[in-house]
Amino acid sequence: MKRLLTIIAAAFLTGAATFAQDAQAAAAAAAQAIAEAEEAAKPVEKPRYWALSSAFDLGFNQTSLTNWAAGGFNTITLAAGIDASANYARNLLSWNNRLQLNYAFQYTADKKGILQKSNDRIYLESLVAYKTGANSKWNYTASLDFRSQFTDTYDYVADAEGKWGNGALKSGFMSPAYINLALGMEWKPADWFNINIAPLTGSVVTATNPILRPNYGMPLVPGTEDQYKSVLFQFGAQLKANANFSINDKFFFETQVVAFTDYFNKPFKYIRVNWDNKITWQAAKFFKIGLSTWLIYDPIVVIDDVMSKVQFKEFLSLSFTYTLASKKK
Repeated sequence: MKRLLTIIAAAFLTGAATFAQDAQAAAAAAAQAIAEAEEAAKPVEKPRYWALSSAFDLGFNQTSLTNWAAGGFNTITLAAGIDASANYARNLLSWNNRLQLNYAFQYTADKKGILQKSNDRIYLESLVAYKTGANSKWNYTASLDFRSQFTDTYDYVADAEGKWGNGALKSGFMSPAYINLALGMEWKPADWFNINIAPLTGSVVTATNPILRPNYGMPLVPGTEDQYKSVLFQFGAQLKANANFSINDKFFFETQVVAFTDYFNKPFKYIRVNWDNKITWQAAKFFKIGLSTWLIYDPIVVIDDVMSKVQFKEFLSLSFTYTLASKKK
């Protein structure tokens, strides 16, 4: 009898151990199945090809004088700007787009009744590039540039009674406007520097206002002596160099030089140059100090009845700034 009980107990313990092992294996298999199901249920993240960003600036300055012995005038200055970009990159192909808009005007008590424009700029760049190899620093490129301004600009003059008003018209929307379409190659040894050489560049200069056409090199209408065409077509070569880097997380510097020569108008003697510079110091989270300069040399532009003058503009600002940056899948 005792032997029988021993056999029964041993059989029971063996069965319990086997059951425990089977239960443990089943639990492990169930846990693995649940983990695999959860992993499969997670959505696969799509690759991101677009990078979008935009920066908005708004600056305001005001001076008020009351019984100020040293003299001066009450002034109000308002400036606004947008710098937006949309860049695409996938494998060897990239497409970069940038739009810069600036506008500023000021009111001074000594010139009552008028707002004097101090900054006005539209600049659009679009560049399609295709790498010559996976690790190459060279790209085949096609680019489009557009430059113009928003509103009319005048000289301001006073009449015999000292009342100020608009004088000679200097520029306007699409008067002038510069449009360049260029095919070439880009050398990009680093993210912060590149040079684009475009031996096939078509340039279109427009002046929609007939009054301004003689000042911007528009050709005469055949058979006339004082009527000018609204469009000047040029074909030549363009060189564009860009550098953009930061000294630290507060101080930024950006520069661009664009030179164009016309094959059919004194090639390499006629050269149109645009040189833009921007220095920015992010003084606080939403406030920055900026210095921008623009230099233009165009020998066919007439300024005050004189040709071949270097044009230069400088703009210093303290402004509220807000930046948006996002990724598009």
